[in-house]
Amino acid sequence: MTTLDSAKAWLEQDPDPETRAELEALIPAAEAGDATAMDALRDRFDTRLTFGTAGLRGELGAGSNRMNRVLVSQAATGFARWLLDRDENASVVIGYDGRVNSNVFARDSAELMAGAGVRVVLLPRMLPTPLVAFAVRHLGLSAGIMVTASHNPPRDNGYKVYLGGRHGGSQIVAPSDEQIHAAIVAVAETEVIGELPRSTDYEVADESVIDAYIERTAAVALDETAERTTVPFVYTAMHGVGWEVSQRVFAAAGLGEPTVVAEQIEPDGAFPTVAFPNPEEPGAMDLSFETASRAGAALIIANDPDADRLAVAVPDSSEAAGWRRLSGNAVGALLGWRVAERLQRSGTQAKLAASLVSSPALAAVASAYGLSYSDTLTGFKWISRVGGLGYGFEEALGYLVNPGTIRDKDGISAAVDFVALVGELAAQGKTLDDHQREFDERFGAFSSAQVSLRVTDLSRIGAIMAALRDNPPNEIGGVRVSQVDDFITGFGVFPPGDILRFWMLDGSRVIVRPSGTEPKVKVYIDASCDEGSVDERRASATARVAALEAGMRELIA
Repeated sequence: MTTLDSAKAWLEQDPDPETRAELEALIPAAEAGDATAMDALRDRFDTRLTFGTAGLRGELGAGSNRMNRVLVSQAATGFARWLLDRDENASVVIGYDGRVNSNVFARDSAELMAGAGVRVVLLPRMLPTPLVAFAVRHLGLSAGIMVTASHNPPRDNGYKVYLGGRHGGSQIVAPSDEQIHAAIVAVAETEVIGELPRSTDYEVADESVIDAYIERTAAVALDETAERTTVPFVYTAMHGVGWEVSQRVFAAAGLGEPTVVAEQIEPDGAFPTVAFPNPEEPGAMDLSFETASRAGAALIIANDPDADRLAVAVPDSSEAAGWRRLSGNAVGALLGWRVAERLQRSGTQAKLAASLVSSPALAAVASAYGLSYSDTLTGFKWISRVGGLGYGFEEALGYLVNPGTIRDKDGISAAVDFVALVGELAAQGKTLDDHQREFDERFGAFSSAQVSLRVTDLSRIGAIMAALRDNPPNEIGGVRVSQVDDFITGFGVFPPGDILRFWMLDGSRVIVRPSGTEPKVKVYIDASCDEGSVDERRASATARVAALEAGMRELIA
């Protein structure tokens, strides 16, 4: 089938006026010889969004390479059939955030999956991603679907999938992803979506599900043995869906009412105040800094738009804005220390885990407390599946402080735990900076950096990885490379992956991999020092990271 034939067939079954209008403009123009229109159709139809371990994610628009009602209908039907092939009593909970068309995609999915014979529970309104991950376990369902693109650009949307039963409510991994993709493609190749059975006979979850999540999440901070002072803090939802639930959890945990960033507190799929709705991006937290300065706050808490990630900022007079955002590694290590303390007090043995590109600081905490530790591949689909997990994190602002409740990163429970930590420190007359110095004294000072090279030509990513693999450097930033670990065919317990890890003679580490969600090559650099004073340790680790960062920028530029 030619590109034009594919576009015409798609148009015939597209129920969305907006995406129909796209095709009704492009198809005649392409037929008339307009090269730009033809290129636009090829971009939309010559490939297909692949259903992988991150589910689906892409730009809104018409075609098989975009997120739209036709593609989502095919995905919902294919996933329903895959579930029913394994369990005739299959069930699913479906949630959605505030992005453009999230509610439409969720209701299409609910009607089509119910029509296919799956028991469907639709969450009652736009809610955070952690609610879906929680509901899969709490309701004992076969699966969960969250319609979200998390912190992607405004014109993106996506489809995130969880599995219950023996998977424990974790995100999908291979081979389930490939099997589901094959089922979706089979629907796309043989069915017209307007002819698929639909049903409005699905359940809408009542408030008890949300109430249960709030109660379980607030319990993270309810430590009767800890003295705590209420600290003034600022909260931003980054135009996402985190505020309603976060506000109730903060109150239930006794943490008080934060000052909100008013311009960003309500869901808005246009994300009008940020270029990218990601707290890691430059400028994304500027309004938070301004609000916190006016309010005299001691802490800033930011969720990304679907509230599965957490960013934290603290006062810092050396910064131009007067505030400094803590890295994901710094927050992850401090929360890990806090969990290790809880485990020790309760006499519980559990495992700590982090993605292999995250700071080695958590491994040092585990060692000091006699806890086992695991590195995993990147992503919470792997971290959440670690047996006996007590805590896990990834440097990209993802934290899991309560794996008994949820099996995915959760920016709300992490926020509660972090605000409680700052309140307990305040009751002792300490600041977070004091606490960080105690960490560096006890476990060593750890420094990290990340280099991201965004590309417009995706072939550059493969070329960069091939060059590093075929001709690995003997030294980086003046430091000799002592060992290279190539994961391309698997490494140790890890399955095959496009990852290169360079160990340096001084114990530092550099990891290079393509991004799983964006057109980027990402470099992760880590160094540590446990000799000398805290200031000397920090200076040493920071200098090593700076040298390695400069060296890697030269290598991949």
